[in-house]
Amino acid sequence: MPVVMIERQDETAIVWIDNPPVNALSQAVRAGIIDKVNEALADGEVKAILLACKGRTFIAGADITEFGKPPLSPGLHEVLGVLENATKPVIAVLHGTAFGGGLETAMACHYRIADAGAKVGQPEVKLGLIPGAGGTQRLPRLAGAKVALDMIVSGNPIGAKAAVDAGIIDKLSGGDLMADALEFARELANQDKPLPKVRDGQVDMNGLPKTFFADYRAGIARKTRGYFAPERNIQAVEAAVDLPFDKGMKRERELFIECMENRQSAALQHVFFAERLAGKVPGIPREMETRPLDKIGMIGAGTMGGGISMNFLNAGIPVTILEMNDEALDKGFALIRRNYEISAKKGRISDADVETRMGLLSRTTDYADLADADLIIEAVFENMEVKKEVFRKLDAVAKPGAILATNTSYLNVDEIAAETGRPEDVLGLHFFSPANVMRLLEIVRAEKTAPEVLLTCIKMAKMIGKVGVVAGVCHGFIGNRMLEGYGREAGLLVLEGATPAEVDKALFDFGMPMGPLAMGDMAGLDIGHMLRSAFPADRFHPHAYNVGNRLVEMDRKGQKTGAGWYKYEEGSRAPIPDPAVDKIILEEAEKAGIARRSDITAEEIVQRCLYPLINEGALILEEGISLRPGDIDIVYIYGYGFPPYRGGPMHYADRVGLENIRDALLKFSERGGTRWWKPAPLLERLANEGKGFASLAG
Repeated sequence: MPVVMIERQDETAIVWIDNPPVNALSQAVRAGIIDKVNEALADGEVKAILLACKGRTFIAGADITEFGKPPLSPGLHEVLGVLENATKPVIAVLHGTAFGGGLETAMACHYRIADAGAKVGQPEVKLGLIPGAGGTQRLPRLAGAKVALDMIVSGNPIGAKAAVDAGIIDKLSGGDLMADALEFARELANQDKPLPKVRDGQVDMNGLPKTFFADYRAGIARKTRGYFAPERNIQAVEAAVDLPFDKGMKRERELFIECMENRQSAALQHVFFAERLAGKVPGIPREMETRPLDKIGMIGAGTMGGGISMNFLNAGIPVTILEMNDEALDKGFALIRRNYEISAKKGRISDADVETRMGLLSRTTDYADLADADLIIEAVFENMEVKKEVFRKLDAVAKPGAILATNTSYLNVDEIAAETGRPEDVLGLHFFSPANVMRLLEIVRAEKTAPEVLLTCIKMAKMIGKVGVVAGVCHGFIGNRMLEGYGREAGLLVLEGATPAEVDKALFDFGMPMGPLAMGDMAGLDIGHMLRSAFPADRFHPHAYNVGNRLVEMDRKGQKTGAGWYKYEEGSRAPIPDPAVDKIILEEAEKAGIARRSDITAEEIVQRCLYPLINEGALILEEGISLRPGDIDIVYIYGYGFPPYRGGPMHYADRVGLENIRDALLKFSERGGTRWWKPAPLLERLANEGKGFASLAG
């Protein structure tokens, strides 16, 4: 069946695109547009042309199945040339999303009409690219430099009303989009004036200072630190201001190729596809029937329980929170309301939204009040006996078919599930703090978790705006298990001669949001100390946490006490190196018999902290704890701040070369501590075969 068709409505031709699910600009669509538009132009009775799409959206972008392949003719530029040079008015009819090449297609038309729910955007920067079919040249001519830059450099879409205000869309439908589009076409068909071409316009710089572009760069420097594509997007918009259209297009092409050839584009495209795959579990079809999630029970009204609850309230799902007493409930409710009111003050939600969401929240101190909940999440103290007691109580009151989830960070979910008579209904839902903000959700599949329970929670993650990644049961699952080596080496490096600031700077310069020691101060050094004390001592290096433990014993718990690895001035989170910590480091190094040295480089710091993390990832893959390397990458990007432009730790490892990582692990083992540096068998095998982790995906 053809993906592009033509229909006559009196003197208007409607060129319909029907390429489910998102009307992507495949080669067949591109060829079809050219063919059907030319057919309409050749029809003497046609006076106007509507370009519209069947289904739930206008063209949502490029065909991702063509990524990384040689270009197929006709290219998008050829399509846009046919639309732009048409001798009859061509009107793009927008609904759903017009993203990337979809918006570029719409801007090549003479006019644009949209329904109120439509969104337009140029998200290419999120794939490490710039718009490559005139988006950086046409959008500024329609919307002005400021709006265009905001859209192109952030990659974030805007709604139809904002697009009308900006000049991107000419007309907003009153409700019946196609009827309004046909009426608009009739009006335009009878106008006796030249057809407008966006390319012929000038970029409006009125009211903008001469330093506009320099100021813009400075304003986004922190947010875009380390990224290659944002600067090229800015340069392309500058070209729209400074150059005639054709020369601007040539410059856009040069910058597009620069981005394509940069490693970051491949890394960000890997992240894009890995995120799409993360919700797929072999053996569990997506069409399998899932369980209802109409009401949620939450055990615990603390910071984590409150944050988790907000995700469901935001999605319009009622939540009942259980606590031990009314005082704890009052405190938890007040925290949730305060978080919502802060969002309202920032304009992210309305005051009415605050009341609507709080109205979905109820409270109890009686487990029996959770009897009608479809999903009950436990978010209490990270202690196995406490959690077991909670699940015994839930087993007694929860209705048949209710899903019971533990928000543990480390503990054995199988052991918790065994406390119930329904282990098939139990799994782990590891939310990351702050739970109402962080996008990652580790979905821990226990030994007896039913497939429909797992699939229900995978779909639930998307429903509440999370990126769900399935993990198996082990100490720390994917993310926290891998983090041990990262923290271990940070602690050892300061004993061996690096300063805390040097360790943190090396990882910050690599692209992490902050270094491991500064991160410990922010999270609270007592948290890690408490978790380590709950597990056998031989799990941890005998000296790696000596300094951290001592800091906690001195009540230096991090930012919350004004001192940790660094000291902090009141009201400030800026870390200040502290000579008192240097003294403790020297004392602990001497006690441990560690010879300090002055030749530790930033490169060594990065390798020492990241390579154990990657090695543990290889073990996790080998054991089946993670389904695929890309899942690990998604965990670290969304849960631990690994720079997306490096593609995640496993993609980054492939870039470095597994043989190089293996050789570095062996080199570090020669300095002592073979146990901590032994290459994982999977890493060793792939290195010997000259392969990367990506080879496992096939």
